[in-house]
Amino acid sequence: MPLTERTGVFMGSSDDYDTSRFVLIGAPMDFTVSFRPGSRNGPQFIRMVSSGLEEYSVYQDKELADYNYYDYGDLILPFGNVKESLNRIELAAGEIVEHGKFPIFLGGEHLISLAVIKAMVKKYPDLAVLHFDAHADLRCDYIGEVESHATVMRYASELLGKKQLYQFGIRSGTREEFEYAREHTNMFIDELLGPLEQVVENWKGSPVYISIDIDVVDPAFAPGTGTPEPGGCTAKEIIKAINIMSKLPVVGMDIVEVLPMVDQSQRTALLAAKLVREAILAF
Repeated sequence: MPLTERTGVFMGSSDDYDTSRFVLIGAPMDFTVSFRPGSRNGPQFIRMVSSGLEEYSVYQDKELADYNYYDYGDLILPFGNVKESLNRIELAAGEIVEHGKFPIFLGGEHLISLAVIKAMVKKYPDLAVLHFDAHADLRCDYIGEVESHATVMRYASELLGKKQLYQFGIRSGTREEFEYAREHTNMFIDELLGPLEQVVENWKGSPVYISIDIDVVDPAFAPGTGTPEPGGCTAKEIIKAINIMSKLPVVGMDIVEVLPMVDQSQRTALLAAKLVREAILAF
């Protein structure tokens, strides 16, 4: 495992990696963000505010105390070195998956997801990705930079192939991105729960990785993010989405783009922490 540091843990985390089914790990990287930086602090704040939540989920009638999960802390990433940071994230994801565990990555910017997906595809060649976001993230490059949080799903889709990328809640992007999506992804523009229920109902069995950019949620509910986009889903809807996906063969997930410094209330980090809780109980 690449070097990590533990500065607090998610509520109820076990001290035993070996017996834990789920592994939480932070990827505090925000080197390619296009508007507001600071999501490198997301993982620590998600952990910090988690103690304000109950371990019991009223939605699922389950409790975290009945599940083993381990918080590895945050990866130590070299500031400004995108390639080496992605390499360390991929190595960490690969090790967790090879140990037969379910990784939950906390971002950090959305580009971290590409490194995790690369590791997941090595383990699960027929992997599908369910992507929740305000933005398409399907650009070829952003201001000449290929490795960017604005390009992450373009290269994920090429890695996955066969239209194995499903995109929900998208409401922002360039004309070229939406043209690309019509040919190469399954995009549901400005919709979430209805299309998700249909996809889950008709699922054919491929293992699933979930990537949630917190800005899929309307900034009224989640203002703490780098590129807020009005017109999104509610906090209640994204929580329900996790429970809908409990029927799928989910093998890993990430929650990214939480930017605590612009949200004095920390309701964005609290929502992310609640999604982590629901995911552990659902999957």
